[in-house]
Amino acid sequence: MSTTMSLTPLTATDRCDRCGAQAYVRATMESGFDLLLCAHHFHDNEIRLREIAVSIQDESERLAVVPATAALEER
Repeated sequence: MSTTMSLTPLTATDRCDRCGAQAYVRATMESGFDLLLCAHHFHDNEIRLREIAVSIQDESERLAVVPATAALEER
């Protein structure tokens, strides 16, 4: 079973368990173990993770957001 749950938002201190980059995805296993992944490593393993994780919190859409300070600089 795989669902999406609202959990504590991931922050810049949450790091990918595979490469150490900022984590944008939390996959919770049946054992309660949380696997934190960057968007790249999540997408590389998404099919299998959706089969085995009990929940997936995917915040990778935040990568496309332009920060307010950057938007002001473009003017």
